[in-house]
Amino acid sequence: MIVALALALQAASPPPLPPGERPAAATVVVEPVGMMLAGFDADGDARTTRAEAEAGIARGFAEVAKGQPTIGYIAYADWAERWLGDRAALPGPFEVDRDNDNRITLAEVQGRIAAIFARIDRNGDGVLTRTELLTIRAMPGDLRRGRR
Repeated sequence: MIVALALALQAASPPPLPPGERPAAATVVVEPVGMMLAGFDADGDARTTRAEAEAGIARGFAEVAKGQPTIGYIAYADWAERWLGDRAALPGPFEVDRDNDNRITLAEVQGRIAAIFARIDRNGDGVLTRTELLTIRAMPGDLRRGRR
């Protein structure tokens, strides 16, 4: 019975693709927050400084907060959809709301994004280049793991 099952599974499996038609083992991607940070490049030099990032975050927060000092999680999801590309993109509201009061301040957003900025800024010069914003991700079935 086991042999019959193995033969049935083998027959149902598609034949392997020739080497030239196989999908890439890895791909280059940009995290949603990296895409946002690249968009904050105010002077068009393809580099985002810490000051440009802080100013961009402040502008985006002000648009959602509408003059209020804090925003709720739904308003944060609106902000994330606009700036990160998806309402559920990371960093999420629970990660940003450091004092767990169910309200998010500009300082909390800037603090979390500053930590991510520092992680992405490989050489620590306070400027993000397009190279630093890229991440290599392993494809399913690849034994290598995604790496920065």
